[in-house]
Amino acid sequence: MTHFHIECIESKRDNHREHYGHFLLEPLQKGQGATVGNSLRRTILSDLEGAAIVAVRIAGINHEFSTITGVREDVLEILLNLKTVVIKSHTQETQVGRVRIQGPAIITTGLFELPPEVEIIDPKQYIATVCNNTIFEMEFRIEKGYGYKLIDKGIDNKSIDFIQMDAVFMPTTKFNYHVKEQRIDTNNIQEKLFLEIWTNGSISPQEALSQGANILTKLFHPLTNINFQTKENNSNNVDNQIHQILIEELQLSVRAYNCLKRAQINSISDLLDYSQEELLEIKNFGQKSAEEVIDALKDKLGIYLPKEKEKD
Repeated sequence: MTHFHIECIESKRDNHREHYGHFLLEPLQKGQGATVGNSLRRTILSDLEGAAIVAVRIAGINHEFSTITGVREDVLEILLNLKTVVIKSHTQETQVGRVRIQGPAIITTGLFELPPEVEIIDPKQYIATVCNNTIFEMEFRIEKGYGYKLIDKGIDNKSIDFIQMDAVFMPTTKFNYHVKEQRIDTNNIQEKLFLEIWTNGSISPQEALSQGANILTKLFHPLTNINFQTKENNSNNVDNQIHQILIEELQLSVRAYNCLKRAQINSISDLLDYSQEELLEIKNFGQKSAEEVIDALKDKLGIYLPKEKEKD
């Protein structure tokens, strides 16, 4: 097994919403640097979970192209500001935040009333300015997700008055990597992999790297113990389970059901001992009853009864 060393070369935070980490991973065999780097890049940029505001309700406003009396920004500008708000949620459930303030005032994320499961990363992030004594009241919905979510053009059944928003869930804002070769001897070349990760502050670059590696590990782990007999065995188990089903599950008419019972046909396994021709030989079992059984087997279980028994 290959063992490598990972080192944090640099870690810094420019502000609440800009975290940076620079990492070195070594040694890797020739060609592995690009494989590992690209896999981590794609995973960390697209598959890490984050939280975002997905819908907003502003008192007295019906659509995003409205203006608010006494507020400097129109609704569209407020929505754009809310779209960039960085949130960390500790629950999978949808959460609701609120803000209610009487001007004049500058509204920042630090004024939001949030449930205990949610935290704002930058409390000084600007939202809007109330210029006079207008009361500004807003409610917004917070969800967790992956990647980028476009507005659902359908009806929002969760809350009719809410204006839906595009949402950016990605906690990683940027990812770079480069590979440097290191010659050990004449026949042996190893690689060093340098990773640069920028996040929005809801997670650290170290956490982003760890989560990305964990996702890839879980993705590939099933491939480490492949047993191609499993599918065949499972198929046999499914067949056995089907054969043990009682004929009651076919929901046949009373006439067809009673005829089968009198012939000691109690399960699908018993029924499969008969061909279509042999069904007609059962006492009082006519063509209509035979067709009913054949159709029920086909529609409910996907089983096709042969027209006649194969000759030895």
